[in-house]
Amino acid sequence: MGIKTTLLREDIEDKSIVWFAETNQYTVLENKVAEIIFNINDGISIEEISKELEKELKVSFDDALDFTKKVYTDIYEPNTKNNFKKTEIDHNFKVPPFQISKFYKINDITFRVDFLSDFEEYLVHPKFSHLEIDQTQNFDHHFQSFTQNNITYLLINGDFIGSWHRKDIHYFQGKFSMYIVQYIHNKPEDEWMGIFHASGLGNQNKSLLLLGDSGNGKSTSLAILQANGLTCLADDFVPMDIEKQNIYTFPSAISIKKNSLETLLPMYPELENSAEFHFKTLNKIVRFLPPKTNKTNYNSPCNHLIFIKYEKDSGLDFNPISKIEAFQQLIPDSWISNKPKNVKIFLKWFSNTTCYRLTYSDNKKMVKTIKNILNDDV
Repeated sequence: MGIKTTLLREDIEDKSIVWFAETNQYTVLENKVAEIIFNINDGISIEEISKELEKELKVSFDDALDFTKKVYTDIYEPNTKNNFKKTEIDHNFKVPPFQISKFYKINDITFRVDFLSDFEEYLVHPKFSHLEIDQTQNFDHHFQSFTQNNITYLLINGDFIGSWHRKDIHYFQGKFSMYIVQYIHNKPEDEWMGIFHASGLGNQNKSLLLLGDSGNGKSTSLAILQANGLTCLADDFVPMDIEKQNIYTFPSAISIKKNSLETLLPMYPELENSAEFHFKTLNKIVRFLPPKTNKTNYNSPCNHLIFIKYEKDSGLDFNPISKIEAFQQLIPDSWISNKPKNVKIFLKWFSNTTCYRLTYSDNKKMVKTIKNILNDDV
């Protein structure tokens, strides 16, 4: 029996990360369990695997058999049978007359974006408003977004791209941004390794990712670091390419929550009069700060992941963390290409990263620490 499905494995620390192509899932496993899964996938019978396990672990055959069967039923089988049922959406839509048109210029590319209503505009415009230009008949790409029966549709240059239910609206925002990335950097989707829900920043030589749960302060930290001479590459939507594993710029604005204004106003007086946006579903009020870089084609290598958190009166606590722990936090909020070649590059890239946790209340110490990392001085 030949290979049943595509599996990829990367051993990190004392664990194995296994990727299952059928479900596009990453699973952290004990090395022996990973070995059993690859044996099953190679067509070796459960009985043969159990006999080897009996000898190797010096356990009874029945115990070895029970363990092998459990690996098969609990891990292998669910990840090699794609039972995902996509919600059926009626694509017999009629493109409506659009109420709102916005024009944005990024690099030398002009985008026209038509919105049916304030709802679609609110999903996109706040983070791109600093790129808005006057209406023009000369544009390179035409995006159209409208909602019918709680389904939001996206068309680009007349082609239907996708449709998403309101509960999955963040996927619409991700797809919209993914096309912007492809156009401004002239790289199709297959040439991107992944998009990370993080903040990306760098100096003239290299870059790093700031990660953390919502509310931990990564966007505020990014704004502070930008005010102290580092380059903001992207906030919340950080693209990395396959060829060099470089972080690229994504020019959307940095989201600033209301409770960060007191800290940031001395650095960015313009925030005083900037528009506020109330995102009711997230229960937060946000202002947007444009990134302070003209290098919209800038990209640089990234080999550091920093899980950052602002915590009052904590001073500064900075330590390496387990890569496995970092991986388990990185993956759920990331889009990683599902091409096996790209997955292999992603796993190899991750195995060569360094991962840290940084908790701080002292901005100056935080800035110094991040600059030291970028200068390889840690």
